[in-house]
Amino acid sequence: MSATLTERYISATVRSLPAESQEDVRAELAASIADAVEARTEQGEDPGAAEREVLTGLGDPAVLAAGYADRPLHLLGPRHYLTWRRLLIVLLWIVPACALVGVGLSQALIGADVGTIIGEALGTALTAAVHVAFWTTLVFVVLERTGAETGEAWSVDDLPEPKETGTGRTDLVASLVVLGLVLAALAWDRLIGLVRLEGEWMPVLHPDLWPLWGSVLVVIVLAEAVQAVVLHARGRWSTGLAVVSTVLAVAFVSWALTLFGNGRLLNPELLEMARTVGGIDAEAMHTLGVILVVSIVAISGWDVIDGWVKTRRDARR
Repeated sequence: MSATLTERYISATVRSLPAESQEDVRAELAASIADAVEARTEQGEDPGAAEREVLTGLGDPAVLAAGYADRPLHLLGPRHYLTWRRLLIVLLWIVPACALVGVGLSQALIGADVGTIIGEALGTALTAAVHVAFWTTLVFVVLERTGAETGEAWSVDDLPEPKETGTGRTDLVASLVVLGLVLAALAWDRLIGLVRLEGEWMPVLHPDLWPLWGSVLVVIVLAEAVQAVVLHARGRWSTGLAVVSTVLAVAFVSWALTLFGNGRLLNPELLEMARTVGGIDAEAMHTLGVILVVSIVAISGWDVIDGWVKTRRDARR
């Protein structure tokens, strides 16, 4: 004889409960269901239909069993969610970036081609991000299931101070001074030279940069100055300013890496004297070149990220 719907429902509910509580839950459920079905039949409802409606109203047996066992039906609950989220964001900012730079630098130092450098660096960074997300989440799932605490308790002392976004007068002056020094250094390097070797001043940048490529760099620097003035006048970052900052950073990186890749960024006479007089061999020159490229990309990348972070912060104010 086949089991009734009620018997099947009760069995599905209690089978995942601890053995010591199964009989109590079975008896409680049977009595509750019987009372509900009886109330419906007394109102003239068909017994079979009444039983089906009562069981449907109770819902999924697994959900009901989780309620009896006080077992969460979510991966992370509100107790640990914010801690998990804060930690995961910090780790995803740091670990994949370090992996990207580290692998890219190591591949560049061993002389790998550009495609290999990009592929290995991006692949490692993506793998690192996946591992960070998985293992961090797994740790908090274990904490959630075991009822353990993270040791983090909020207090009013944790309230953050309002952060400036670099739009004050001091920030404007600092930006214009730095950009002015850059223009002065370009002029000095062009007219006299920034490095003195063997009693002679030598330019650092390739003499053939002027007038075309040198003028492009001057335009980028002047555009940075205009952006700083506009930012100060507006008093806050906006999406448009963040886009301009990104475009200028990309323009500078493209300018620098295009010339560097073609051997037209640095003064070849200076490099030759560094090899002969300074005793810097080809391997050391290659390492210095890699460090220069990584520095250019890192500084420009940070400038882009900083602009978008400040834009988001100002949008919330």
